[in-house]
Amino acid sequence: MDAKVKRPLNELSATEIANKIATGETTCEAVVRDCLARIAARDNVVKAFVNFDPELALAQARAIDRGPRQGPLHGVPIGVKDIIDTADMPTEMGSPIYHGYHPVIDASCIALLRRAGAVILGKTATCEFAGSAPQETTNPHNAAYTPGGSSSGSAAAVADDMVPAALGTQTGGSVLRPASFCGVFGYKPTYNTFNKQGVWPAADSIDTIGWLARSIEDITLLTAVLRMETPASPRKLSAAPRVGLCRTEIWDTALPESKTAVEGAATALAKAGAKLRDIELPQAFAGLHAVARSTVNFYERAACMAFLWDHERDRLSPQMRRYIESGRKITRDDYVAGMRRLDQCRALLPGVFEEFDVLLVPCVPGEAPKGLGATGDPNMQAIWTALHTPSITLPTHRGPNDLPVGIQLVAQRYDDDRLLACSQWIWGRIGTPDMVGARRSS
Repeated sequence: MDAKVKRPLNELSATEIANKIATGETTCEAVVRDCLARIAARDNVVKAFVNFDPELALAQARAIDRGPRQGPLHGVPIGVKDIIDTADMPTEMGSPIYHGYHPVIDASCIALLRRAGAVILGKTATCEFAGSAPQETTNPHNAAYTPGGSSSGSAAAVADDMVPAALGTQTGGSVLRPASFCGVFGYKPTYNTFNKQGVWPAADSIDTIGWLARSIEDITLLTAVLRMETPASPRKLSAAPRVGLCRTEIWDTALPESKTAVEGAATALAKAGAKLRDIELPQAFAGLHAVARSTVNFYERAACMAFLWDHERDRLSPQMRRYIESGRKITRDDYVAGMRRLDQCRALLPGVFEEFDVLLVPCVPGEAPKGLGATGDPNMQAIWTALHTPSITLPTHRGPNDLPVGIQLVAQRYDDDRLLACSQWIWGRIGTPDMVGARRSS
């Protein structure tokens, strides 16, 4: 029998699953059963899922198989970060305070996915309130290492073939960092591309819903659904992309494996025909990552958590209490000054991208750190999140412990389609399928 026929359905991409169900080659129930089997075999180690009901998942699958075709994701299982409301299963925010909490309605993004025919397979582990206090999720490549956060379970589940794609959220680096550490694609669109109704806020002026997936084609399909568009074939570039190699001011904080990934990618892309040049950001961008993380993020988070601080403080983690204490010390004047700095730099972005389609920048300091007590440094993603630019990480390299190290591509605001097209071109020249996911751990 052909090896492709033997490939478990849970290892297929979302696009492949949708196509096979549409042509009658398989059923939604068969796909979900393979995903459930993978979860049963591996989640005692990976611990990617928190609120998870196999019978509910199968009931959704059977209903989809019995009914008419619903949309472009008909029968595709999706994982959901557990700060996103789902009407049929708990949303617990990674906190004992919300244990057993049942929302009345779905978040908008969940409603749109169900409308397109997706199966909401289960809720994936999140750091407490999308902060930095992790749950028990491990890196599927090596359980002694962090998967990153705060979209820990979403990245780990996708990397371990439990589900083809999963929703995450990013306020600093909570989609791209775990994607890099776990060896999958992580995509954060332009700010407010995906509606945030029903998602727990951390810092509302920069919070962004994003995707974790095993292919760029899947990200394009899933993005169209959440943008309420009819999916189309991925855009293709008419010429090689113009790539700006931007090391950023925190380049010296990168470990050798991250520097090697970025510079190795730049060399390979230049050889492949990309128009590549070095670029330095204007002086106005200096120190912006600290403004994003330590001023805007903490100030807005302290306001968001006001009730829990006043009434449930003892049940918050030490990390969250430090966040809130820091935010409460920030003056309104300092917060406004930080927002003005961000506005100033956003206004400079057209000049930055005038001669480039995308910037190639470091994504993470290095491979995933050892231990599960922390989720890694988000600084290399935080500046782009705060600037509202779309960004993506590609799983192109590995570090000294044979753990994944991704590169980050950034585009101008609202130029997401160009970013995805450039990413596909770049991946086609420097990426290899065996770099994606963690099947060697099975």
